[in-house]
Amino acid sequence: MLEIALSHRFGDFALDVDLHLPPGLTVLFGRSGSGKSSVIKAVAGLLRPDKGRIVLQDRVLGDTDRNIWLPPHKRGLGVIFQEGRLFPHLTVRQNLLYGQRRGGTGELSDVVDMLGIGDLIHRRPAGLSGGEQQRVAIGRALLANPGVILADEPLAALDEARKGDILPYFEMLRDRDIPILYVTHSPAEVARLATQVVVLDEGRVLRQGTARDVLGDPALVPAGIRGVGAVLEARVARHHDDGLTELDASGVPLFLPRVSSSVGDVVRIRIAAQEVILSRSRPEGLSALNILPGHVDSIRSGDGPGALVALRTPAGRVLARVTQRSAQALGLAEGVSCHAVVKTVAIAPEDIGRG
Repeated sequence: MLEIALSHRFGDFALDVDLHLPPGLTVLFGRSGSGKSSVIKAVAGLLRPDKGRIVLQDRVLGDTDRNIWLPPHKRGLGVIFQEGRLFPHLTVRQNLLYGQRRGGTGELSDVVDMLGIGDLIHRRPAGLSGGEQQRVAIGRALLANPGVILADEPLAALDEARKGDILPYFEMLRDRDIPILYVTHSPAEVARLATQVVVLDEGRVLRQGTARDVLGDPALVPAGIRGVGAVLEARVARHHDDGLTELDASGVPLFLPRVSSSVGDVVRIRIAAQEVILSRSRPEGLSALNILPGHVDSIRSGDGPGALVALRTPAGRVLARVTQRSAQALGLAEGVSCHAVVKTVAIAPEDIGRG
């Protein structure tokens, strides 16, 4: 358990949060200037708030009432920044061992194998790609045997292909039950990684909940309506010879471009609301392979011509972004039966992760 209670004023901006975070990966989510990085800096010991208390398990990292505020190097943290921030004059092996020299007890060979960086071990950072540098940075953080890992927009500097390379390693970290504080603006990263999400707005906690709850509410997503989507979990049923993977989502078959997971594995999928179309009857003669039957749970109309329709399906709650005209033409209302239609290729690789 990580407890964070902070109260601090920066001119006209006031930070006031009180969080109790279990093991797993907690995403700090919100618009720029909402206070996400300030929380990270306080936990790291780089910001001493006007009033605050930070406790990891039973270890007090800071308590302003008791005049306790441990410096960063005594907090037992692993920190991963936007850029790897590796020492340029050291080899990859030497950068990794830096974590051990700071009190870590992790096994170098285990971390190297987990991250697949054995062939990089004798190279220097200048000869590495951005994704390779981030893998080394993750390894250095792990070898410090941290009580908590802080990741401040660790994928922001990477292109989509490199992000896809790194996301599975953060899934591994999440599943090791080390508390992780992870800052991002990306709905895809939230959907794939989050054990839970803390939404910050103007220095305060607006909502704390699951990725499914947060990404289903346009008011909570920094990207607005275009970032809204459903988060489903399904089990890999089989891999087909034509390059598709078939999932079983509580009895509903879903087809995706081939995923690397094995048959029987659980995967987490994000389906963006704008990629879903609706039909009152089960459609025939379409190229789309994914058809989810359900009933309308709610309809939320915006200020413009759009509406957000939530369907209850056997696979879970699915969201569709349609026009209000379409909703009226279809006669959509709460309880009405409806089918959600999703093209297989509309689900991008970065929207598919380990459950």
